[in-house]
Amino acid sequence: MTTTPSSAPVIAVRGLVKRFGIKTVLKGMDFQAEEGEFVALLGPNGAGKTTFLRILASLSRPSAGDVRVKGHRLPQQATAVRRRLGFVSHQPLLYGDLSGEENLRFYARLYSLPDANERIAAVLKMVGMYRHRRDLVRTYSRGMQQRLAIARALLPDPDVLLLDEPYTGLDQDAAAMLDEILARVSTQKRTVVLTSHDLSKAALLASRFDVLARGKIAASAGRGEISDAELLDFYRGALASAEAER
Repeated sequence: MTTTPSSAPVIAVRGLVKRFGIKTVLKGMDFQAEEGEFVALLGPNGAGKTTFLRILASLSRPSAGDVRVKGHRLPQQATAVRRRLGFVSHQPLLYGDLSGEENLRFYARLYSLPDANERIAAVLKMVGMYRHRRDLVRTYSRGMQQRLAIARALLPDPDVLLLDEPYTGLDQDAAAMLDEILARVSTQKRTVVLTSHDLSKAALLASRFDVLARGKIAASAGRGEISDAELLDFYRGALASAEAER
């Protein structure tokens, strides 16, 4: 099994290309994230943010390039990556005819989790879904499904957490719950990549801001390099520069 040298980035991507038929979405993208970094991946609709996260989560295959997570190359070593990675997407990836608890038990078996019952109870309580644990998922509201999807992503206590617009469908209370969870996550040396259209959320949580435009990272800045008030101008400037290079 490949191991990650201590100096290696947790996520290392070089020359990533992703094509859908004749359309190329990612065009030689380079990206890396270190242990404990919380990266906000910003960009307009269609920029390829979801495509990129799906490749990191081993749900989509790259057309070209080198993609490594925790030293494991994708897609060749996808099984090893999935054990250490949590993913929240636009789709909750849940089974409607199973209860919330049964969904998590199914994923616990996939992850070969020890003490699964204790961990399942812990993450259900963390996202405020413990009292609904025996209800069928198809009876859940969209926000409740998103809460359970977040519990599923946290279930294996992952080293890497990928969040694709995780606030979609959440009510105010659920959004506040997610703020609290992500604030806690940011102190636990996990590597997090978050996509969001809400710059205020990104400013609140992230330690680095990357702008994806026209298939590549157009600009990158650490929290110490720009203030929250400057984030919108930084974002707009990166998009304008990428458009000017067409």
